[in-house]
Amino acid sequence: MKKNYNKIICAICVVCGLTSCSDFLDIKPQNEIIFEDFWNEKADVDNVVAGCYSALQNEGVRKRMMIWGEARTENVMAGQGINNDINLSNILKENITAMNSYTTWEGFYDVINRCNTVLKYAPGVAEKDPAYTQGDLNATIAEVTALRSLSYFYLIRTFRDVPFSREAFTDDDQTMDLPATPFYEVLDNLIGDLRNVEDMAVKRYPETQPFYQTGRITQDAIRAMLCEMYLWKGAVDPIGYDSCVYYAEEVIKSKKELNDEYEKKHRLSADTKAALEVRLNGYPLVNDNLTGTYFGNYYEELFVEGASKETVFELVYDDEKAGNGMLANDAVSSLYGHSNATGLLVGSKYLKEDIEADASKRVIFEPEQKNKLDARLYVNCDATKDNSPILKLAARSFEIDMKTPSTPKSDYSLYPQKNNSSMWIIYRLPDIMLMEAEALCEKMMDPIDGEDSLVSATNKPLMEKAFTLVNVINKRAICKKDLTASDTLKSTNYATKTAMTDLVKRERQRELMFEGKRWYDLVRYAMRAGNTEPVINAVMHREDVNKEYSQNFFKKMDAIFWPYNIEEMKVNRNLVANPAFGSGENSSYEKAK
Repeated sequence: MKKNYNKIICAICVVCGLTSCSDFLDIKPQNEIIFEDFWNEKADVDNVVAGCYSALQNEGVRKRMMIWGEARTENVMAGQGINNDINLSNILKENITAMNSYTTWEGFYDVINRCNTVLKYAPGVAEKDPAYTQGDLNATIAEVTALRSLSYFYLIRTFRDVPFSREAFTDDDQTMDLPATPFYEVLDNLIGDLRNVEDMAVKRYPETQPFYQTGRITQDAIRAMLCEMYLWKGAVDPIGYDSCVYYAEEVIKSKKELNDEYEKKHRLSADTKAALEVRLNGYPLVNDNLTGTYFGNYYEELFVEGASKETVFELVYDDEKAGNGMLANDAVSSLYGHSNATGLLVGSKYLKEDIEADASKRVIFEPEQKNKLDARLYVNCDATKDNSPILKLAARSFEIDMKTPSTPKSDYSLYPQKNNSSMWIIYRLPDIMLMEAEALCEKMMDPIDGEDSLVSATNKPLMEKAFTLVNVINKRAICKKDLTASDTLKSTNYATKTAMTDLVKRERQRELMFEGKRWYDLVRYAMRAGNTEPVINAVMHREDVNKEYSQNFFKKMDAIFWPYNIEEMKVNRNLVANPAFGSGENSSYEKAK
């Protein structure tokens, strides 16, 4: 489906007479063109900012978002075509070395350097071009600072310690072999950078550009990043959990304001408002069908149509890539599948067995429901087929028939190969709500002998809020018009800190499955615990690994991160190899410090 709006990535290039967003970098060496021909007017800045988004949408970058976030988890296993990608096959087997091509990071550093270049030269344009106002400059600074921070955030969650610089590398004579900066030092820098610019960012783009509100950086997007970064920070500083809750509430409040305006403008009926209140408790999530027996339309609004009311920030794609300058989401076609074939990854046997299990035996999905009412049992993958594509993101339409609740039926169609236009959502409201719920759980007190009343008084409001956040997300997914007590979660089943924490973790897994979140969640849980038990527990359910080897391998905290690529270490002698991984070369590779 064509999206009729001014495309973010390449439309601006037309103003400059360029055929692609990076043309100005290819005409001359970058240091020459910067001073001679470029950085004169607002359009020049806009063009390079567009290039930052384009670089983030690059297939190689997107594949790494997916592989780094999902391939080492119990969510996936090898698909039929896995022999065509030996590097991914080795990742699934935990046979990762420094020679694996998916350990390269240049795509993310390309985004970072583009952003640094804008930050260096945009202020000079504001001095030359009256049309490029101080407000415009401030918004640009906020936008590219956020994109740079997001790129670094992916890198530290994947590799732990990484080279960190705010300098624009525009000259071959500049020193680029920087040593790695420790994880929490980078994280603190990212938090500081984002806090410095959060009030400078665009709060709302014009209604005439609806995809800008979710496809470009906004104040909400920056606060979503801060929400997650503070959640990670909480592992070493509990105050981080307070800040996580604060920023989550700021994003939720902003989304509620937008939703209230929408409801007033469209004059929703009293019955519809009442039904939404029962289902969503005032949270502005995309609602599913409230009247009939067919469900699943919320999936299409989120991932197919895009710019949904619950989306905070997404990468926008188009299925009509020829001639309009937009990219198709080829990473999804390759990894998750399309109408002609399954992808390199498929839903794991463990996941499909959980979907098909009797209600009382489910592990990922909740055991209460007598019938299979949770839409996520269907939209994540087709558990009835051994090698079906991962439906989330690979499906262009989806429908769940609940005429007979005891025997539900699902139907879907898949994107054609090379024409996937699904949105890659980096932040949406359920993600934010579940991060807040996780932080609330961490703020709860552990049991103390003789202090039951104190523990109860402290934990009760935190537990009630955490449960509400989870329950709203869970209720949205239930394929039933009128909910009853037997259909929904029961708070009495989650009356302890441990039980509530486990509920939040399970809800994150099933709600955000295949969205590139799972491995990073497991890493965060391990860093908080100070041991790798959360990772080991998940890895033991994987199909493609040697269980005994993996259990021993993941006893080392180093193993939950990824190795630096060997070619990167050869050119940057200041990098020290991750000791958990081999070089992949026949001979040992000594790293100089």
